[in-house]
Amino acid sequence: MPPALHPPALRLPRIANDTLTLRAFEDRDAPAVMSASTDPLIPLITTVPPACGLAGALAFVGRQHERAATGTGYSLAIALARDDRAVGQIGLWPGQDGRASVGYWVEPGSRGLGVATGALRLLSAWGLQLPGVERLELYVEPWNEGSWRAAERAGYQREGLLRSWQTVGDERRDMLMYSLLPTDDV
Repeated sequence: MPPALHPPALRLPRIANDTLTLRAFEDRDAPAVMSASTDPLIPLITTVPPACGLAGALAFVGRQHERAATGTGYSLAIALARDDRAVGQIGLWPGQDGRASVGYWVEPGSRGLGVATGALRLLSAWGLQLPGVERLELYVEPWNEGSWRAAERAGYQREGLLRSWQTVGDERRDMLMYSLLPTDDV
């Protein structure tokens, strides 16, 4: 029997500008994960455990490194450049046919500061330079105005409503679909 094939490990980048740094998660980022775990939506659509303590937050950090090690995708902490304190997560998951999916969250106390938009711009510019990536996609619930506005400010184009697209918690939910192409003017 031939050996099992495993995707190659991904090297996590460090991407920065004057205000934000996207970097590998570290154990010291547990407070941001614990804060996110109190949000009613984040634990439903991510692997952040609901209302977690330190052990749950550290397990989340470990899973983010595991994603890179198994070649599943890039999951990065969003940190403020001034003190390198994590305030969220952003990730890119390569798919088929030149497509990659993007997702992000910002802990409740850091919303409304442009963090999601800035992080999305940084990750998108980097992601569109990866070999074989021709299109970035993201999905947002229609009521999540903060998230879809961040996507639009980062240059993503709304393509339409995908009815009953994704299971969130125990129910099917509609999602707005956004995309960014290398040829888009951002």
